[in-house]
Amino acid sequence: MKKIIVVGSPGSGKSTFSRRLSEITGIRLYHLDLIYHNPDRTTNPREYLIDKISEIFANDSWIIDGQYMGTIEMRLRECDTVFFLDLSVEECLKGVAERIGKPRSDMPWVEEEEDPEFIEYVKSFEHNQKPRMEKLLEKYRDKNIIVLKSHEEADEYLEKLRDEEC
Repeated sequence: MKKIIVVGSPGSGKSTFSRRLSEITGIRLYHLDLIYHNPDRTTNPREYLIDKISEIFANDSWIIDGQYMGTIEMRLRECDTVFFLDLSVEECLKGVAERIGKPRSDMPWVEEEEDPEFIEYVKSFEHNQKPRMEKLLEKYRDKNIIVLKSHEEADEYLEKLRDEEC
């Protein structure tokens, strides 16, 4: 496990899981939100994101946190391990609500209020993004794919990994 992607719905805990995974393994973490978004809330072009991801691939090991379906297949081709945080819509909405007003190391700004369009995206993830993600995971089933269905499962996985690393 040296080239890792962490995917799932917004609010599923990808960034928190990725930070903890990085701490345990010592593998450098890259947040796609920090590459795609600018502090002034503008976004970088897709080509810029692809170039930066390609630069990350040049390293011997990495953890890339972020869903971004437009680049998911290129990341699936390069990784050896996938963590899919497959939490319920309710849990993801709770995760989104809990981060309002809090600084985050994975975003270049503080979200001050709920964005109705973003909330709709989270609500529709299970029907729109998840089936596409599952098809891609089936296509790349030669990868080490770990599906975590709850925060408890994610915590248990990380604790077991921490015990193995010690």
